Amino acid sequence: MDTQVTYADLKLSRDTGLEISSPPSVPQDVCQGPPWHRFALKLACTGVILLALTVIGLSVTVSPYLLVIFLGQKSPIEKNSVDVQEKRNETTERPSPLTCPMHWRLLQEKCLLFSNNFNTWTDSLADCSRQESSLLLIQDQEELRLIQNLMDDNGVFYGIGLNFTLPEKKWKWINGSSLNSNILQITGDAKENSCAFITQTAIFSEDCTTENKWICQKDLKPIRN
Repeated sequence: MDTQVTYADLKLSRDTGLEISSPPSVPQDVCQGPPWHRFALKLACTGVILLALTVIGLSVTVSPYLLVIFLGQKSPIEKNSVDVQEKRNETTERPSPLTCPMHWRLLQEKCLLFSNNFNTWTDSLADCSRQESSLLLIQDQEELRLIQNLMDDNGVFYGIGLNFTLPEKKWKWINGSSLNSNILQITGDAKENSCAFITQTAIFSEDCTTENKWICQKDLKPIRN
């Protein structure tokens, strides 16, 4: 029995749906992401920019101090502190202005007080001591002239810190120094219990028990702030 082979041509139509289609395109929104993602990205970028600016600002501010430290110099703050301390030291070391107490009169580097009362020479000496001063000490003829010009009363005797002492038999100032007769001349007796008194015209010797006015002196003192 013969086997009959049958040949057939198979034609596929293009419309059969077997055509290989190209892959679908990806939507544009997929690459861009959702709105919250874009917002987060922008926020992160802003934070990075601010952080960079902060680092740059700190580096600019700190760099001078690092440079100062590196060079071994004082920072501006330390320099200001040193300047303030130096000014305080200058203020502390600067001499204060000098003045005389109330009712005392200025003469060169002395303050003089002309008494209005009358007393013995010894009591006058004690009164000056109570006022932290001493009876007047005259250095030379020029000072004598200036003191006499300050006197208001003509012919009034003022006790000074000069008396005749024994057993030396000398005129001595109350500070222990001897009178130089070539500088100051005393009119009157030079004997025991004699004391010196000044007027507008001269220096006279009188008994120490005689009651007269007197002149106290003290050094200038700085004004208290």
